[in-house]
This record gives sequence, C-alpha cells and structure tokens, in this order.
Amino acid sequence: MKQGGVLTARVLPGPAVLWAARVLLAVALEMLQCEGPVSTRDSSCHTASDVTGPRDRDFQVKGYTFSKPFHLIVSYDWLILQSPAMPMFEGDALVLRCQAWQDWPLTQVTFYRDGAALGPPGPSRELSIAALRKADGGHYHCSAMFRGPGPGSLQTASPVAVAVQDLFPDPVLRASPSAEPREGTAVTLSCRTQLRRERPAGRLLFAFYKGGGALRGWGPSSELQMPAAAAAHSGSYWCEAITEDSRVWKRSPELEVRVQGPSSSAAPPASKPAPQKPAAPGTPAVEPPGPQPPPPVPSSLDPAPTPPLQALDPHLLHQMTLLLKQMQDVQALLGHLVTELRDLSGHLKLETMKGRAEHE
Repeated sequence: MKQGGVLTARVLPGPAVLWAARVLLAVALEMLQCEGPVSTRDSSCHTASDVTGPRDRDFQVKGYTFSKPFHLIVSYDWLILQSPAMPMFEGDALVLRCQAWQDWPLTQVTFYRDGAALGPPGPSRELSIAALRKADGGHYHCSAMFRGPGPGSLQTASPVAVAVQDLFPDPVLRASPSAEPREGTAVTLSCRTQLRRERPAGRLLFAFYKGGGALRGWGPSSELQMPAAAAAHSGSYWCEAITEDSRVWKRSPELEVRVQGPSSSAAPPASKPAPQKPAAPGTPAVEPPGPQPPPPVPSSLDPAPTPPLQALDPHLLHQMTLLLKQMQDVQALLGHLVTELRDLSGHLKLETMKGRAEHE
C-alpha cells in the first residue's frame, strides 16, 4: 500500500512475497509516469476534476483498485462517543452513539454539545439528528453510569468535534446587465449558488419573489427573464434555493431594481410650432396640445391578479394552515364545553325542583 509517498508492504511467506512485489513495482512505475488517477481502459493518465489531494485519490493499476484511506482511532476509556468519520454537510443525518467498554449496559446517559446538556438523562445510547444545520456543529460528548460491571461512578467520554459544512452557499441575486435598466430593455435576474463539488448528486430548485409576492414558483432554472423592463418592475427582489428533498433551504439578500426613464439622447428633436394666425377680436385663444405621455410598454412580468393565498410566502402559508387547524380544534372544544354546560344546567335545575318539592 502507499502511505505518505512511500510504498510499504508486510513480509509475506512464499509466493505471496513475489506477488506483492510485482504489484508494488507496477504501482511505482505507474506513479512515476502519472500525476493523477490511472485509467486502465486506454492505458492513459488523467487528473479527475474532483480530486482535492493525494488522500482523496483512487488509483486503478493493472486491474487492482485501492480504496480511499480511513482513520482508525483505538481508545481504552470506559466510555467513548462514536461519530461518523466522513465530513458532514447540511441536511445529512447524524447518529452519535455512547459506547461502553465491552458493550456493558448503561443508565443515565446524557449527551452534551459545547458543554451544555441536550436533554435529561435517559436509557438511550444514541443521539439522532435527522437533518443537520450549521448551528448543530460543535464539540459533543456523553456521560453515563454502568448498570453492571465497571466503575461505580459517573463516567464521561472525551469530546468529539462535529463540523457541519455548507451544502451550498447562500444564494445571491444579480441583475444583468444592470439593476438600473432603461425602460424597454431586457433584464435577467440570476439566483447564483450551486452545490458543493463533494456533493454533486441531486439538484437545486429556485423561486423568485418581488416584495411580498411570488413571481415564479419552484423550478430548476436559476434565471428569470424580463423581456422589456417597465416602471412597474421597479422594486425589491429576492430569490430562494432549496434541495429537491426540501432538507436545506436558503434565501438571498434583497436586490433593489430601479427602472430608469427613456434616455434623453434618444428623444427626437423638438420642432418649432407653426405660426398661427392671430385670433379675431373677442375669440378665446386656443392652447396648442402639449406632449402626450408614452403608452405603457406591455411586459410578461407585470403582476397578474392572483388569489391572495397564491401570492403569499409558502412558509407563511404553511403557518397559516396550522393556525387554521388549531382554531378548528378550539371551536370543537368550545362546542363540547357548551354541551356540558347545558347538561349541568339541566341537572342543577332538576335538583332545585326536587329540593323545593321536599320542603313543601
């Protein structure tokens, strides 16, 4: 195997030594000829675009595939916290396990992040986070008591660092060619972000908004076209990016778009008014017609009348749905309460009538 640029091998008995020597010699020869992964299909050499360092490379030599290295840590503590070795990204599922020596039974297991307890002590040895966020990063450890053999005092595991990387950067909204276009010119809004190269699988969906209303719902295109900018298009725009599984969602800062009026250089030169004959005495003077405003330029982005619920933020709509359901539950509860009050009132009236009858 290859370690730190030096080829090493264990001493093997008999023919195994010769076989291992041939493999190592082949690796050494190929490595002298190539600087990147080797393709055995056409005996050529190339560097993969996703290779970030020597530790991340897979080499295929003479039909043999060498896996990426992994780190093995051996501990002699009574209690350890097991965590994934691979780097974690936003949206990943995380499982931390509080492991005892010889898998002895534990009680009063408590998990901590950055020294703060994440909950009361309990019997569960695992801490699960379904979808990681950046705020979940930190130093984790656990503590527990042994129920069977082992030390009789509370034991604490060494802390483990959990780093959560961005799955994709926060989107940034850009206007091309400018955020201050002239009326009638074409403008393209681009929601700029992309998945990390370490996680190329899947894709992002994009949505565009102006002020508090949605311009376009979720879709794979990161661009929004304005064929002809108009004064009505001026305003504050922003976009959102979300993964297909809806685990990671991010919003861009707002971009102010100001559509400028037509350029003065493009206006036709003003012509002198034709001389008019003097009006007859006693006739009121007629004022010449002034310049008329230009007709409005139609655009595909003029906000069409939409139902109020469709123009709302999808997250706000979800919250409103939950609130409506809670109101319906309260209404049903009030109905039951009114029924019980009626029954109680009838019962009290009956008791009162019986009491009067007994006194009479």
